[in-house]
Order: sequence, then C-alpha cells, then structure tokens
Amino acid sequence: MSDPWRVMPAEIVGIDDEVRSVRTYHLRLSDSGDAASYRLRAGQFNMLYLPGIGEAAISVSGDPSDCHELVHTVRAVGNVTNRLALSTVGTTLGVRGPYGSHWPLEQCSGCDVVLIAGGIGLAPLRPVIYELLAKRERFGRIWLLMGARSPSDLLYATQYMNWSYEGITVQTTVDRPTDDWSGNVGVVTPLVERLELDRPNQTVVMTCGPEIMMRFAARSAQRIGVSTDHIWVSLERNMTCAFGHCGHCQFGPHFICKDGPVLRYDRVAALLEVRSL
Repeated sequence: MSDPWRVMPAEIVGIDDEVRSVRTYHLRLSDSGDAASYRLRAGQFNMLYLPGIGEAAISVSGDPSDCHELVHTVRAVGNVTNRLALSTVGTTLGVRGPYGSHWPLEQCSGCDVVLIAGGIGLAPLRPVIYELLAKRERFGRIWLLMGARSPSDLLYATQYMNWSYEGITVQTTVDRPTDDWSGNVGVVTPLVERLELDRPNQTVVMTCGPEIMMRFAARSAQRIGVSTDHIWVSLERNMTCAFGHCGHCQFGPHFICKDGPVLRYDRVAALLEVRSL
C-alpha cells in the first residue's frame, strides 16, 4: 500500500446475524477507485474504523475473488465491536487494508487439506473454503473440523451441507450438547487424531481459534504424520497500526500484523508454549 494510514470510506450494505454476539457485515467501498484497486488474499485482515470510537483489526470472511463487497464476521467483545453491533445498514465507517500474510493456498495444489476451526476461528478460514471449492479439481481430500461451545454457537452452520455436497468432509463437535444433539461431544483435537490420512506427507493443515486449541490441534496433526512445516496457524494480538510500526502486536521476533496473522507452525511452536506471551 502506498499509504498504509489511508482510511477508505465504506457503507454497510448488509448485516447477517450469525450466532450469539456475532454478526457478519457486508461493506461496499464508497469510492469507485478504491473498489477497483482493492485486492485481497485469504487470511488477511482490515482495520475497521468507527469515528470517535477507534479501530479494530478484523479478518475478512468473504470470498477473496469478489472485492465488490468486503465481508467481515465480528464478535462484539470490545468498545469498537460493541459499537459496531449497534450499526445498521447504511452506516458509514472507515476501512484500512488489507494487511498481513495469507493462507498458503499456492502450496496446497495436489495436496489434501485439513481445516481446523474453533468458534469464530472459522471466519478467517471461510475464504480458504471459497477458494478450495472454486478450484476443487486442484486439491485432494478436504476436511473441515469445527468445534464450538454449543450447537447454537456453530458458526455458518447453514452452509455445512452445501460445503459437504461440494466435496468437503465436515465434522463438528461441541463442548455442551443439547438434548437434541446427536453429534460429537468434546474438544476438536480428537477429530484430528481420528482422521485416516492416505498421504500425510502431502497434507496441509490450517487452523484458527483459541491458541490452546491450535497448539493441541498441531500436536495431534503431527501424531498422524503431518510435518510441522505443513501446519499453519492464524494468531491474534493487539494490532494497532497494522503494519509493524507501533510494536503492540510483537510476538517474540514477529509482528503479527506484518509477519502474520498466518504463520507456519514451526516458526512459532516454541513461542506458543510460553504462557501469556
């Protein structure tokens, strides 16, 4: 970006209520020149700016090939996101971006792919799903392993059947089942260890969710034969400037906003073992 501080005005053109405290916002850049030049890769994020309130780093959750609308799935957990939750269609806000690294889709051609998500961690992985399905013939087997606190917390649940029809094996699990839940119960990592990989040396794992989940998911992937350089994680820190200038998101030698948020697991495995880093 020629000016990483530049804020582009955008209008909310659609809002989808997802699960508790989570909404998906469809944004359209107001300036036609901004819209024409905007390019995105799966895994990157934007800074969403609410005048008088502040900014928040939010991963893009829409189809990377369609930049007419910028799609962000947001949980209301702080000042900016709580105020965003009060917004309606027609509200104008600011967008900076896109920033950060992306999922290694170019390395997945001819490989099997395992996506492991926890809670709202599925949002940064949904662009990967769009790209995998758009070029389905280029990839081998694809799994989506999704964990949530309860059945009502399973993000994008209405899309699972369509994804299954299009060639993704979707498996879900919940911590707290309801009386009508007949699926898996517990954390997502046992689903990883039950996978029967035909060629673990040609399998790529991408995971996003709570750090403890990603750490154990990576360990489980290694147990079934996936090497650490084929495992990728998406990390979250306090990303304030979004391009490595302020230092708030430093993680060991890395700046999550610039070197991440998507990082190869073997680069950060030791750091993820350090409590509160």
